[in-house]
Amino acid sequence: MTTSADSSAGPTADPRATVGRYWTAADLRDWDTFAATLADEVVYDLPQTRERIRGKEPYLAFNREYPGDWRVRVERIVADRDGRQVAVRTLFTVDGQELHAVHFLTFDAQGRIDGITDFWPEPYEPPAGREHLVERY
Repeated sequence: MTTSADSSAGPTADPRATVGRYWTAADLRDWDTFAATLADEVVYDLPQTRERIRGKEPYLAFNREYPGDWRVRVERIVADRDGRQVAVRTLFTVDGQELHAVHFLTFDAQGRIDGITDFWPEPYEPPAGREHLVERY
């Protein structure tokens, strides 16, 4: 596998590098770089709240609009041999509290993230105000 910083990277792109750019961009609120890691048809799942977001633009809006001041640091990235699936452990800091989360990501043939499933440390009800971006299941 080769590493590519180009958002148009093909199937030989290193999924670890893509995931690193994704989380770094999220932490910096660099939404252009964040968007470049995503497939247009990305699907984001939050099993704890039974929410799903379909498509790059709604997912970008969800992240841009997410409330609060939080930071994220990647602790570990594990990728399959084919470069199509990645598991990530992160440490989020929110209002001085540290929270671990686990994320599973899949990739399309161009090496862009096309599926994200996030597992957060505790169950919670979804905050009000994002109904326009999500579907409940």
